[in-house]
Amino acid sequence: MNARQLQKLGIPHECVPFAITAIQRILASNASSEEMEGGGKNIKKSLQAISVSPEEFQSHTYWGELAKALIDFRVEDAKLPLQSIDYPTWGEQIDQGAHVQMRVACELPIARAAALMPDAHVGYGLPIGGVLAVENAVIPYAVGVDIACRMKLSVLDIPPNEMQKQPHRFEDVLQRGTRFGIGSQHETPQDHPVLDLDWSVTRITREKKDIARKQLGTSGSGNHFVEFGTLTLSEPSQELGLETGTYTALLSHSGSRGTGASVCSVYSNIARSLIPTRHAEKFGYLGWLSLDTQAGQEYWEAMSLMGHYAAANHDVIHRLVSKLLGARVISSVENHHNFAWKETHQGKQWVVHRKGATPAGRGVLGVIPGSMSTPGFVVRGKGNAASLQSASHGAGRCMSRTQAKQKYTWKSVRNLLSDQGIRVISAGADEAPGAYKDIHSVMAAQHDLVDVLARFDPKIVKMCEDGSPAED
Repeated sequence: MNARQLQKLGIPHECVPFAITAIQRILASNASSEEMEGGGKNIKKSLQAISVSPEEFQSHTYWGELAKALIDFRVEDAKLPLQSIDYPTWGEQIDQGAHVQMRVACELPIARAAALMPDAHVGYGLPIGGVLAVENAVIPYAVGVDIACRMKLSVLDIPPNEMQKQPHRFEDVLQRGTRFGIGSQHETPQDHPVLDLDWSVTRITREKKDIARKQLGTSGSGNHFVEFGTLTLSEPSQELGLETGTYTALLSHSGSRGTGASVCSVYSNIARSLIPTRHAEKFGYLGWLSLDTQAGQEYWEAMSLMGHYAAANHDVIHRLVSKLLGARVISSVENHHNFAWKETHQGKQWVVHRKGATPAGRGVLGVIPGSMSTPGFVVRGKGNAASLQSASHGAGRCMSRTQAKQKYTWKSVRNLLSDQGIRVISAGADEAPGAYKDIHSVMAAQHDLVDVLARFDPKIVKMCEDGSPAED
């Protein structure tokens, strides 16, 4: 009797090994009809009876272990009542893998509401661009590895035509004022009030504080960047305190560096270990921590600290770069897009995870970037309830990093950008503009989520190099 036949008789996949062991013992023992207690040697009939009433077989010589396994299985199932909630989607150019991940997330017993943004693509657990509201719990991988990854834009008091007159000056400032890559750090550690916060909230934050100090004011790899560009307002903005016109602006994208990744790793492993074995493959990176538990509270405290740390990273970057340039900041906008917030929706307090999604509550300002060659936008949220007051966090990838490296070379990308008047100090073929969706289509798809206040056009870009060969 094979596993499929056993499952047809009502034996769950997870209990099949117990059933096979019991059958083997019975066949080897030449048990009598009385000893079988389930229809003589009619094993099929016995299995059907056990699957219906395992409690009656707990002390049985041969079927006892199977009966106990069935009881345990039902107890665990009762603890994990799966469901399925619907979610609205913005945009059409979304791969099916992202939808598959979103549907799985919506089966979690703690899920209450969800939405998918127009820049969505496959991630780990929750897709990038996925928004998920849950009750009294937090999902480390629905926040992401780069906890509190965020955007910051500073408007500077330097005329924008200076970038054309003295491009090398701006390039030199980015070279001297920024550091990129895994493990990157400043030769002289920077200082910031964030280091005076309580880093002993968890073991991992306490142990990683020294690394965090060394990496303060740096950026990681992948799509992290620091760039100069022009910010254009077609009408005055009271929120930004700016008149109509074009300004020089500094835009950065970075997160909580190695410390944030360590926090995610530690608490995601704890969360994943709590998922019943039979659901481990399905839910995988969607393991959650109840906020009523010590682990849940520890993660929340660590995540919040990483939020402050990521903000400090940007603060230091903008401080260093603007000082080297001899510029003064006259306006700024910033926001997280990998975080979890306690918010009230539908009259209830939920924990809203925005994995690569921008908060877009009514009147809330944020920055949605495009790519190295396409514009980004300063936006004001409309507070759309259906999207859980969220919007996209960028254009979103339409091509994996591997695919991009196979299609593009760094030399060809750099030449293309140069033809468009964009100077790139360093980057990789995996960040080629062609690897991203059309930002204009993405913005059009979320016109009911945000209003555009200003447009940012990149002019001088620095990212982490990916080692792509420079030859065509």
